[in-house]
Amino acid sequence: LARIAEAVQQKQVVKDTLLFQEGEKGGRFYILVEGQVEILKALGTPDERQLAVREACALLGELSLFSEDGSHTATVRALTDLELLELQREDIDGLLHREPQFAYEFIRTLSQRLVEGEDLTIRDLRRKNRELNQAYEDLRGAQKQLIEKEKYEKELEVARQIQMSMLPRKPIGIPHYNYFARIIPMIGVGGDFFDFIALDNQRFALAIGDVSDHGVPAALFMALTATLLRVEAISGASPEKVLRAVNRHLLGMNDAGMFVTLLYGILDTQTRSFQYARAGHEIPLVLSAKGKESHREHGRGQPLGLFDELTLDLGEVEIPEGSLMALYTDGITDTMNDQHIRFGVERFRKILSASINESAHAAVDRAWNELETYRGNTEQYDDLTLFILKAN
Repeated sequence: LARIAEAVQQKQVVKDTLLFQEGEKGGRFYILVEGQVEILKALGTPDERQLAVREACALLGELSLFSEDGSHTATVRALTDLELLELQREDIDGLLHREPQFAYEFIRTLSQRLVEGEDLTIRDLRRKNRELNQAYEDLRGAQKQLIEKEKYEKELEVARQIQMSMLPRKPIGIPHYNYFARIIPMIGVGGDFFDFIALDNQRFALAIGDVSDHGVPAALFMALTATLLRVEAISGASPEKVLRAVNRHLLGMNDAGMFVTLLYGILDTQTRSFQYARAGHEIPLVLSAKGKESHREHGRGQPLGLFDELTLDLGEVEIPEGSLMALYTDGITDTMNDQHIRFGVERFRKILSASINESAHAAVDRAWNELETYRGNTEQYDDLTLFILKAN
């Protein structure tokens, strides 16, 4: 002890000082008299970790005295202000040669450090192994979800193609009129639909519908409704009879409790009139050649698929030269902007009025552009369908 006392130098160190750095070569070590230090590996890297915290009477840097090149195996950082005793390498070498008991105690301390280091390494490896196993399971789960998502998206795309194929594919010529329609589902498939059918050279059936709900269930119910409607329409019966017949069919096969709003009418190109029946759907918007709306009294009407005693709104409008008729679903007027304000019927009417001298296609494009601008980055939460008929 006397020889150690002669060799040591007292030293004070402030908090956060690095006494040693991993990989650094040195010829000194310390005895910690007062304070706390932490032993660190991979300081300043993503793999940085704390190996231990040492307190008073701990030896610091002793392993470097026995490494071949004298480099430190870890970084030592002061957690508090420290009081240390510093010894040089040559002082320790002399003591180890002269004092066997000191050498024994020193080696015992080193052995303990090595055991602690190995135990820590094993615990660290086990922890990393658990983390890797968990990451592997998470990756497997994510891969499974990705495969299922891709499968669902492919099925959704097939369903969308099937649904689109059920809509009118080739335009039919309607004397004295031009028309255009556009439909965009909220997701890949939806519950909106439209149809037009040539009943004869003079009369043409027009229809637009909106099924409750969205996605695949709505698309399936839409397909059922559109098929039933076309079957009944080709008979040439009145709009009221056609919708009542479709309603009876739906009531007999609607276990899901879904319903559909629908407007079905017959355009007579000779009289330029459109006679329709409305089952809870939006009323037709008809604008004159001067862009003024043609108003008429209308009832309420009930959706198809719910009631045996069905109430329908029956009406007839004139579509003379230069005028325009718009059939649409409520996704148009219910579109919200980033302030949660509806697009609304009045705004829609003004856009149609501004399109009165344009073709039906141009009018749909204008309405769509205005709608997308209004919506901005707000998510589309309903299917959108617009059908415009323009009298030449």
